[in-house]
Amino acid sequence: MSMPTSLVDELRSIVGADGLVCGREELSVYECDGYTLERSAPEVVVLPRATAEVAAVVRACRRHDVRFVPRGAGTGLSGGCLPIRAPVMIGLARMNRVLDLDAVNRTVRVQAGVVNRDVSTRAAPHGLYYAPDPSSQPACTIGGNVAENSGGPHTLKYGVTTNHVLSVELVCADGSVVELGGSCEDVPGYDLRGVVIGAEGTFGLVTEATLRLLPLPEGVRTLLATFDRIDDASAAVSAIIGAGIVPAALEMMDALMIAAVEAAYRFGFPKDAEAVLIIEIDGARVGLDRQAERIVALCRERGARDVRVAADEAERALLWKSRKRAFGAVGRLAPNYCTQDGVVPRTKVPEILRIIRAIADEQQLRIANVFHAGDGNIHPILLYDERNPGQVERVLAAGRRILEACVALGGSLTGEHGIGVEKMELLPLLFGEADLELMGRLRRVFDPERRCNPHKIFPAESAGVEARAPQRRAAL
Repeated sequence: MSMPTSLVDELRSIVGADGLVCGREELSVYECDGYTLERSAPEVVVLPRATAEVAAVVRACRRHDVRFVPRGAGTGLSGGCLPIRAPVMIGLARMNRVLDLDAVNRTVRVQAGVVNRDVSTRAAPHGLYYAPDPSSQPACTIGGNVAENSGGPHTLKYGVTTNHVLSVELVCADGSVVELGGSCEDVPGYDLRGVVIGAEGTFGLVTEATLRLLPLPEGVRTLLATFDRIDDASAAVSAIIGAGIVPAALEMMDALMIAAVEAAYRFGFPKDAEAVLIIEIDGARVGLDRQAERIVALCRERGARDVRVAADEAERALLWKSRKRAFGAVGRLAPNYCTQDGVVPRTKVPEILRIIRAIADEQQLRIANVFHAGDGNIHPILLYDERNPGQVERVLAAGRRILEACVALGGSLTGEHGIGVEKMELLPLLFGEADLELMGRLRRVFDPERRCNPHKIFPAESAGVEARAPQRRAAL
């Protein structure tokens, strides 16, 4: 689809010359998100600063019968902002203002382009913070978090994005602007706010959101447990939860990931361990030490050779830096990697890890694992070099096999990364034809012409679309 010159001129008049990206080299920056196996550059990127500008851009696209795709920080991992037959990309990164912080009612109103971590930074002087904490927290933005219903290590106790968003401002596909939800709990009527969260930008563009803030916990204890066997680490996870303890976070890393993280950040991870658990508890100071002692005992009973408690905030911060930047450390292991995202019941973690090892051997790949063990949300990281013929195809085959195994074990295709373009063809593993048709009908209520972020999530959306084919280039 080719962009009419008149539309480009109209978009420039809306956002100004500095709000339009048209050059070929500049557009290449926008050709993919964190899922780099498929790439497609838009014909133009529009960078509005306010909801009114977003609405005007959408109305202009509608008049010219042109489709568009929203984009936040580009940290997504399922190709959710890939422009497939959508020439216009609407980037929300310049909409980065905190509009109102109400410390008394513990809410904050932000534009979509506000960085996740910045919300907690602004709230900290009031003794408050924003709980959802994706690993991309220093870069990802609230609009993208809403689109993907993002999670993070601390969702085991605190829940995902939908549990902390009171309302959203949505620019619909026809350019109208609506507010869904409210500034208080339990707004009457249908929960359209909840429907939009996790819709991956297929209902419209979220431009503002009202978020719930929580009080900073009185105390925190962060533990690192070392295991010689992954099965023992997995057993410890189930034992902790089974004992009635709900940690704020309960993370696992395997040997390959430990090696990469230790080389990058030098925390002091044991290089000969098969697995480590990062366990964090928080809340009232009274009772935290006793709870930590109980966790230490449960880990040792399940074979932990060592359990240490972070001595101070600096050590805790370095431990979490190592975990949250683990994906970046993988660059030491291979030129390219693909992060998969599936879910299994917590008790099935040992089984899915054995399956992943078998798939790695079968496909002649190395696969590192770092994941949210407490809720069974796995993140196998498939290492490859796209310059070597056949490796990309083996990565795709391995990823599909892993996700099929997750579903077969009673789990899901995604815990927090979304479906995007990556997993569309696998959606029928979870849903029947009637289910998919009902979801398609709901989408058409918001976007009857399927103008906003087309060819995402649903298999039927990609049928016969030539641009669906992956576009790859040599690794830099």
